[in-house]
Amino acid sequence: MAAGSLLALLDDIASVLDDVTLMSKVAAKKTAGVLGDDLALNAQQVTGVKADRELPVVWAVAKGSLMNKAILVPAALLISAFIPWLIIPLLMIGGAFLCYEGFEKLAHKFLHSAEEDAANEERLAAALADSNVDMCAVEKDKIKGAIRTDFILSAEIIVISLGTVAAMPFLQQFSVLVIIALVMTVGVYGLVAGIVKLDDAGLYLSRKTSGFARGLGRLLLAAAPRLMKFLSIVGTAAMFMVGGGIIGHNWEPLHHFAVGAAEKMGTVPGVGGVLEAITPVVIDALAGVIVGGLVLLVVTVVNKLRGKKAAAH
Repeated sequence: MAAGSLLALLDDIASVLDDVTLMSKVAAKKTAGVLGDDLALNAQQVTGVKADRELPVVWAVAKGSLMNKAILVPAALLISAFIPWLIIPLLMIGGAFLCYEGFEKLAHKFLHSAEEDAANEERLAAALADSNVDMCAVEKDKIKGAIRTDFILSAEIIVISLGTVAAMPFLQQFSVLVIIALVMTVGVYGLVAGIVKLDDAGLYLSRKTSGFARGLGRLLLAAAPRLMKFLSIVGTAAMFMVGGGIIGHNWEPLHHFAVGAAEKMGTVPGVGGVLEAITPVVIDALAGVIVGGLVLLVVTVVNKLRGKKAAAH
């Protein structure tokens, strides 16, 4: 009898662990869209720091990220326990914010010239080269800015994960959110550390006597800025797809439209299967662009009205 109870308990534990593992994979897949932008933003935050201070700065931001998630995970669980109806509105707000961030990046790309961006970078480089500049203060400002950015992105990740496990018991919710929080933090900041030291590795190898090492070093030096640009592009696209997908899945008219459009595309001879698979993604991305543009318009109008009100006083 005792052995049977023990086996039943072990079976229940194994079942719970299977559920946690499965839902962690689902949550990780849904939050992966934020990862590209998280990587690009955090890697950009530590640019301009002295080479020997890059890893300490990344470590400081990583610790701040863990503190952010230590606040966000309990808050998410409390929301799920006492005001679960708030989860979908929070998901919608998070999705709209992702779309807004993506559209703001596009707007900056088209409204600001490459010369303006280059001039800003030159001013930053000149300020960092100035011996009168307090580098400790610069580091602290960068760390604070990166932790603020991380808080927003971490909130998006936790809310999206919470939406995935909202129907599960408390223990599974807690386990999945903690796993996602730890995996995302270690994954993001491990990769950020690798990205910011990529050019250093390239420079080190380029000075070796081996022709292969020098060639690899030059390749890494050339790849570092391209990798940053690629992550930025992928992150922006992911913002529209993930943000638009969150809104579409929680807004019935758009969800039904996407399903109907996918079914129609599935009837196209030869390529129907491919078109059916990509149609919802394309619709999510287009919805994300539209929502992002609308939110940016509202934010711009509100800021202008605030500016006029402040000027009047």
